[in-house]
Amino acid sequence: MSNVFPSPHPLVAHKLTRLRDKNTEPKKFRELVREIAALLAYEATADLLTVPKQVETPLAVTGGVELKEKIGLVPILRAGLGMVEGVWELMPQAEVWHIGLYRDERTLKPVEYYNKLPIEPRVSVCLILDPMLATGGSAVATADILKRWGVKKIKFVGLIGAPEGIAAMQKAHPDIPIHLAAIDQTLNEHGYILPGLGDAGDRQFGTG
Repeated sequence: MSNVFPSPHPLVAHKLTRLRDKNTEPKKFRELVREIAALLAYEATADLLTVPKQVETPLAVTGGVELKEKIGLVPILRAGLGMVEGVWELMPQAEVWHIGLYRDERTLKPVEYYNKLPIEPRVSVCLILDPMLATGGSAVATADILKRWGVKKIKFVGLIGAPEGIAAMQKAHPDIPIHLAAIDQTLNEHGYILPGLGDAGDRQFGTG
């Protein structure tokens, strides 16, 4: 799993434990999703390219850097929406583009229902945001869309991944790094991650 990066950070593990708890209310659940997303984005963007920049402090002129690459955030609707704000707090200049996919409960395949990407990308790096990498269908489909759009550098950022979803993503897009808070055991017969945390969308929006 050379391109899979489960977070080693104790804060991530602590917050994920609270997120898994079935008694965590939607308001707190959303807060935890936002906080974990920010921590994971910090790790996922460690290799962003920079260019030198001089600034003048109150005392002297000194050298620094600024980001060279423009960032795009691509939350997979609807569950990915909860991750945007946390990442945005770190990178307020990032553009946000939404991809709408739902999983057909019979076939477990992704069905695209929303895509408003412009004709050509205005960003050089895209972070796909989706809490759960379960079967991998939605992540693979979103990466397909972004590559056809012309994005050259893509990363996946999620909370929990199942081995099946990770394998599907690696097979389809071995060039895309996968950043997760944790890797769980397997999927159940309905395609949900075990032990997981339930339906991330329902738990965020109180619709479960």
